Amino acid sequence: MLQFFITPNYRMYRHFIMIVFISLAIFNSDPEYTEPTEAISRVIALLMFLVLVYTNMYLLVPKLLFNNKYFAYCLSVIGVIFISALIHKSGQYFYGSDVRLDSTKEDVSFLPFSFVIIILFSASAAIKLFQRWMLDAQLITELERANTNAELEQLKNQINPHFLFNMLNNANVLTKKDPEKASQVLMKLSDLLRYQLYDSAREKVLLTSDIHFLEDFLNLEKVRRDNFDFIISKEGNLSGVLIPPLLFISFVENAVKHNNDSAKSSYVNLFFDIRNDELFFKCINSKPILKAVNTNTGGLGLVNIKRRLELLFPLSYNLKIEDNPETYSVTLTIKL
Repeated sequence: MLQFFITPNYRMYRHFIMIVFISLAIFNSDPEYTEPTEAISRVIALLMFLVLVYTNMYLLVPKLLFNNKYFAYCLSVIGVIFISALIHKSGQYFYGSDVRLDSTKEDVSFLPFSFVIIILFSASAAIKLFQRWMLDAQLITELERANTNAELEQLKNQINPHFLFNMLNNANVLTKKDPEKASQVLMKLSDLLRYQLYDSAREKVLLTSDIHFLEDFLNLEKVRRDNFDFIISKEGNLSGVLIPPLLFISFVENAVKHNNDSAKSSYVNLFFDIRNDELFFKCINSKPILKAVNTNTGGLGLVNIKRRLELLFPLSYNLKIEDNPETYSVTLTIKL
């Protein structure tokens, strides 16, 4: 119904309905003159009303009212009222009293006639104001959606260079220490790049594909570090579940980054569960005995993912972070 009032495709229908409505109002009124004067009077009144309506809708309102020229608009309306009243009086004088059905009936005075014109102008202006309001609201919605999509793309693109920088740096270190492992890293990195270039470009990806991406990422870390291990636990029916791409990599990357410990084995455990139309994700990582100096536990990745969650799931997610002496855990629940 709202589209009917604002879409250009329905413009002819809107004009037709308005003309029919005004015509019915004029031709169903009580007659004042004998025929054919009455018919001519009604046709002239219809044409005058249409001229007033279209002058207001396509000249006065767009040129004056929409440009905040309220005083000029009011003066224009007053001028139109006086001109219309003059035309109406001239018509009554031209027809004469001999064609009147009731010669004792007084002519319509200036105030009632002005009131009718004001109502006509108010109704036609309200139509244009309503259309303007709907179009502005639609434009604002589209701009907000475009800004949201642009911000999501920007946040997602901030993840990719950060991740690639770490992996390429790892491969560079391994080329000197262990060329065979460096080759394995580059091969797995090519798989990750394939996922990022193609799958992550989509609006939604399969949850199983994103988990496989995380598994490749953790396998890369395991190749690089001998004292590192990980577990990925999956429960519930994960097949067919769609999620935004690269939704968990920042949590996992942060866990890997801040659990490197040369004194003991470190681990990252991931848990995925689908329960009651909710996706439950938990990431637990061990913490090193000796903490690094001046490290930001959250990191840029977590800031980005929090912002993405606010944009993607504004009212349907819950994020909980627990920083214990020996472990660091992130729990994310999303309503599907």
